[in-house]
Amino acid sequence: MKEFHASAYFSVLLLVLVFIGVKQQGSSDDAEIGKPAPVFTLPGTDGESYDLESLQGEFVVLEWLNFGCPYVERHYRTGNMPALQKEYTEKGVKWLSIVSSAPGTQGYYESDEMNAENEKMGGMQSAILLDPEGDVGKMYGAITTPHMYIIDKEGILIYKGGIDDQPRASYEKTKLADNYVRAALEEAMNGDEVSVPTSRPYGCSVKYKK
Repeated sequence: MKEFHASAYFSVLLLVLVFIGVKQQGSSDDAEIGKPAPVFTLPGTDGESYDLESLQGEFVVLEWLNFGCPYVERHYRTGNMPALQKEYTEKGVKWLSIVSSAPGTQGYYESDEMNAENEKMGGMQSAILLDPEGDVGKMYGAITTPHMYIIDKEGILIYKGGIDDQPRASYEKTKLADNYVRAALEEAMNGDEVSVPTSRPYGCSVKYKK
């Protein structure tokens, strides 16, 4: 019995330590549902500078991006992410894909390479922003790619979490998942409260600068 209790104790301790480690990697209390989204300015791969504060009056989606991540690759190669981007940018949503991979890590590209990779993947976002120091990612508490955030017209954070409810879906079943981002955007754009404002993000860890 003592052996069992000791084993159970160390198993729980290990889980706690893993959780703490993940949280510390991108820990922040700045991005809270129902509160103003943390403002930032980042350079885009198109040579422009993007200031979140200037986008008040528009719905904004933030998508943490890493094209080297199999989870991200699945959502792009199935057409799932590009279709969602196209659908909502055509409705006036600003869709900003943020790359917080540090130089020399998975998913980091210089602007020209990133644009070429995005074209290959069929990306239809408004812009790709570069955050190589990881400051914005950590400010938002982004821990996975993809990790999704939605900001309403008043600059309030109304959703954060995974793109959908199927972290282990096959390529064939990806489009059958319940898409939290689509649901939240539809509700918010119709003037309704977002029924699922948070969910568990899934994917690869964000490759922050160490």
